[in-house]
Amino acid sequence: MEIVYLCLFAFLAGLIDSVVGGGGLIQLPALFVFLPTVPIPTIFGTGKLSSIAGTSVSMWRYARNVEINWRALLPAAFAAFVFSFLGARAVSHFDAALLRPLILVLLVSVAVYTFFRKDFGAIHAPKLAQAKEIWNGIGVGLVIGFYDGFFGPGTGSFLMFIFVGVFGFNFLAASASAKVVNVATNLSALLYFGYKGYILYHIGIPMAISSVLGSMVGTRIALAKGSGFVRKLFLVVVTGIILKFAYDTFF
Repeated sequence: MEIVYLCLFAFLAGLIDSVVGGGGLIQLPALFVFLPTVPIPTIFGTGKLSSIAGTSVSMWRYARNVEINWRALLPAAFAAFVFSFLGARAVSHFDAALLRPLILVLLVSVAVYTFFRKDFGAIHAPKLAQAKEIWNGIGVGLVIGFYDGFFGPGTGSFLMFIFVGVFGFNFLAASASAKVVNVATNLSALLYFGYKGYILYHIGIPMAISSVLGSMVGTRIALAKGSGFVRKLFLVVVTGIILKFAYDTFF
């Protein structure tokens, strides 16, 4: 029965993640609950197999319906791929939990700013020249890629906020762009976990299929509802991430 429940949570995670990110906060706890005897690295590796399947399909569906600035995002994705791997290696030398208070402050700032700026992400109006988009994209890939490999939670939400605030994208285009970078960070981590043998394929593959189905539903909803809906769901998910971070940090 565990696999049935895990597939249901993977479906929900794929649905939420395809719109605003944050699917890991649904899927990862489920893996810990239903696979209590499985080593932590194997939990993460199995989860990454499910996540990258849903995120890849989501990226493909967005690419068919939303204009994606590939010239800026491909360098960002490459940088994220490399630095996600470096971040994963750095975990063994530092205590990632020390980042929790800082990340909590950043997430609260993101939520407050988005809530009070009613027009934030409503209009797609890129505001950087092509060269600046490329270099800013590489910078985003370096920082967010390392963060995702080193710690992870909230990566999709941070990417969306950056693409809206710095690049001038609307929330729909930001969601599509975030998927490109997220696929790169997930692939880097998946290759690392796969090489180490930290993936339960008999669980990860059914979860991946469920994540794909959830992603297809979520992407369809996002494309039909538009940026206003994505903004509202973004605020809901970020609030949930904040509450989870606050609980893990102070209790």
